[in-house]
Amino acid sequence: MTESQEIIKEEKHIRSSANPQLSVVIVNYNVKYFLEHALYSVRKASRTLHVEVFVVDNNSSDGSNEMLLKNFPEVNLIANNDNLGFAKANNQAIKKANGEFVLLLNPDTVVQEDTFEKCLSFMKEHPEAGALGVKMVDGSGKFLPESKRALPTPGVALFKLSGLSSLFPKSRIFGKYHLGYLDESKTHEVDVLAGAFMMIRKSVLDSAGLLDEDFFMYGEDVDLSYRIKLAGFKNYYYPETRIIHYKGESTKKGSLNYVRMFFNAMAIFADKHYSSGTARFYHFIIQIAIILSAALTLIRSSVKRLSLFLADAALAYIGIYLIQDYWGSNFKDVATYYPDEFTNIVIPVYIAIWLASSFFSGAYDKPYRIIPVIRGVLFGTLLVAAAYGFFPEDFRFSRAIIVLGAIWMCVAMIFDRMIYNSIKFKRFVIEYLRKPRIAIIGNAEEAERTIKLSQESGLASKIIGHILPDGEDPKALGNTHQLMQLIRVYQINEIIFCAKDVGSKQIIDWMSNLGSRINYKILPESGFSIIGSHSKNTSGEIHAVELNLAIDKSSNRRNKRVLDVMFAIVLMIFFVPALLFSRSRKLLKNSPAVLFGKKTWVGYAESLLNTYKLPTISKPVITVLPKDHKELSPETIDRINLMYAKEYQVENDIRFIYLFLISK
Repeated sequence: MTESQEIIKEEKHIRSSANPQLSVVIVNYNVKYFLEHALYSVRKASRTLHVEVFVVDNNSSDGSNEMLLKNFPEVNLIANNDNLGFAKANNQAIKKANGEFVLLLNPDTVVQEDTFEKCLSFMKEHPEAGALGVKMVDGSGKFLPESKRALPTPGVALFKLSGLSSLFPKSRIFGKYHLGYLDESKTHEVDVLAGAFMMIRKSVLDSAGLLDEDFFMYGEDVDLSYRIKLAGFKNYYYPETRIIHYKGESTKKGSLNYVRMFFNAMAIFADKHYSSGTARFYHFIIQIAIILSAALTLIRSSVKRLSLFLADAALAYIGIYLIQDYWGSNFKDVATYYPDEFTNIVIPVYIAIWLASSFFSGAYDKPYRIIPVIRGVLFGTLLVAAAYGFFPEDFRFSRAIIVLGAIWMCVAMIFDRMIYNSIKFKRFVIEYLRKPRIAIIGNAEEAERTIKLSQESGLASKIIGHILPDGEDPKALGNTHQLMQLIRVYQINEIIFCAKDVGSKQIIDWMSNLGSRINYKILPESGFSIIGSHSKNTSGEIHAVELNLAIDKSSNRRNKRVLDVMFAIVLMIFFVPALLFSRSRKLLKNSPAVLFGKKTWVGYAESLLNTYKLPTISKPVITVLPKDHKELSPETIDRINLMYAKEYQVENDIRFIYLFLISK
């Protein structure tokens, strides 16, 4: 796409008089609410400075541009007709920037009020500094190690890609990729800075060159950092100010797509900066690393998904084995009353039925709760009791073991979930995750606004009150001077900060001090979204702009998938009668796609507006629209989609399929 095809909007806002001290460049792609939040923080950090802000939009479809023009008229918007990638989009704005310094900033960040002042002061005091990065924390206040990095030489890359850097993060040899041996609280000269926050002298960019557009995503910050050093300047990691980086990007780390894109970027870097012999060796390492990392990613994700299931199975088997041994010795007077067939066949069958029933009951859905465990085991016990009558006489050993085994299954599964919570949340209880207990930190006016925004999302009923930043109010729970005591007394496990009343620096301080046992969200001062993320491995979440949607529940998603698979199999088994009718022929034709998850039987209608950010589901064979949908307005179609998502039950899909089959 050529620059002549770009749509440049609101260019009249570009300041052409006195050159600004700083030009902030943000590339946006369908993260409207994060962008809004970032820009409010940029506005606060710019109050005492002359700052110009560019947002380059890569053809977003979520209303980002409309939000910008309405709420941030001071921002220079460059709206592209296509997704040009990170490097090219940044270069578009850099070429128009007038500042002495250019800041590359991700849209899923929040900067402190003092960030720009402190960084500019450091750069002016250190003329040898070509670029500067800051201390980044995730949505739970944890330090993000990618704040400082080394060059991905073949050795460094090998240790990173093999996982040795994660095993020995503080090692000067194995942990060099993230420079884990350097104190995160001290300023250091480093090789590579993160593109999420990278302040660069404009004169250095003129010398070293702009971002390399061969990199579409990942690697461009590594390449630019290296070229800045080649130009004779230094890159500094500067922890005297911090930013939140929610990591709301579309490609999640740990995914196979991320692995592929990351390694491709490293290959481009090697071709560009290493000798042909070294580059070939580097490519060889990368090819091995891609295979190993893809395998490790699959293994890691599988183990993560199956770990609790396997722990339940193992603990259940050990317990029931001991129970049958005790029961045989004390009530049957024979230690070997139960034969090997019972131990090796019958017990595993019982456990498999209990676990399968628990799975469909929601016992493996997060947050883990007691009721689905008890419900699943109870239903499984009924199945085991029913199956018991069909077992051969030789395998009907004892109903008592069924009852005692069911009790032990409940105990074992609840215990496993308590262990999980004690490891992850430092609390040996399940009730900790049963219900959010939310406190708002802000004054009464913003607290009331938060509650109103939370009503449709289902969060309002879980808000126990508000905590004042300072002062006293009989209607408040207290003030932040008593925060630790209030959290303990009211058992608060989630906090929503009102950015109008609480500064970003205070928010990050509290997040870092309180730790990850609390979930954190932030309401921007004039925004209509509540944003947060509890982990560096999870993308940012948006609350209050998303409704409490039934279709987003794990149990409903699982039930929907089960229906898709079962109905697809039924159609394929009975394909001969299905061929007799045109409607069933259409469904039969789509059965393979549904079976492999590329499509779903019932789903959203195509929307021109996409007013609500509904959870993503596969492309539907049958939409939720009535027969006369051609008469419906786009707004009505959006509301129908919303109603389907909000009130989803698997029975609704069955009804839509039935109506489709009988309609003419």
